[in-house]
Amino acid sequence: MNNAENGSAMKHQTGCESDTPVDLDAEFKSSNIQEVLDKLDRELIGLKPIKTRIHEIAALLLVDRLRRQFELTSETPTLHMSFTGNPGTGKTTVALRMGEILKRLGYVREGHLVTVTRDDLVGQYIGHTAPKTKEVIKKAMGGVLFIDEAYYLYKPENERDYGQESIEILLQVMENNRDDLVVILAGYKDKMDRFFMSNPGMRSRIAHHLDFPDYSSGELMAIAKLMLASQNYRFSTTGEQAFVEYIPQRMKLTHFANARSIRNALDRARLRQANRLFASRGKKLTQLDLITIEAEDIRASRVFLEGTPDDHLRN
Repeated sequence: MNNAENGSAMKHQTGCESDTPVDLDAEFKSSNIQEVLDKLDRELIGLKPIKTRIHEIAALLLVDRLRRQFELTSETPTLHMSFTGNPGTGKTTVALRMGEILKRLGYVREGHLVTVTRDDLVGQYIGHTAPKTKEVIKKAMGGVLFIDEAYYLYKPENERDYGQESIEILLQVMENNRDDLVVILAGYKDKMDRFFMSNPGMRSRIAHHLDFPDYSSGELMAIAKLMLASQNYRFSTTGEQAFVEYIPQRMKLTHFANARSIRNALDRARLRQANRLFASRGKKLTQLDLITIEAEDIRASRVFLEGTPDDHLRN
């Protein structure tokens, strides 16, 4: 086929001139997805590979939207995902922002996030699982379904377990409704790998596998400052130094959950600060007193005193 014939065929297929210009930058600005990407950068410290992948997915959907303007048909991109990593590494936050991006680019209708575990999907007796799973899917349709610790859906050692029924329903919906629902499976990497080996049908429907790394001590300190600032608190100079020392000590102990453990530690520090201020209630307090976390509020932690975590939430 010569160039003239090729151009004629292009016009016939698309109904428009093949060299009609498009303004990608204008399309990007009108989608308002930069606002969501900026929010993700503010909310999450580090995680550069994760943020890069989210940017790549946003670019794919943006170009796909432009293609539809030229009636360039193609299959709807499969965006079901697997998020692996330890607790407190930002998986739920990324899922939430992903829903916003999907909505703004017209991939889903609502963009809301529905977070569930096995207990929300799997029933206790025959005939109970299907309606439970379908009800969850109904709530999530038009948005993102986030299944935490997804590997617990599959229990091969129990032949009377009903998790496989839920998996089969999910597989069907992930294939047939991928233009209005994104499913994200989350959990520890080693357990998710075993889950996918046992369920190849599920692996084949996952387009994006994102592994969330643990935070470094420096990143956790930056996260702590962000968390405090969002609640109108601050460290004193000595308080900040105490928390710098606290973080590596806490990281070595059991049940460490990255940013989640940092949040728990700050909640405990705020509790100690309040009790310290209450104990000196004969004294007039300034605004600075009310917002400042001192070294003594940190060093009273059992991490320093006993070498054990004092998180009130074990994650």
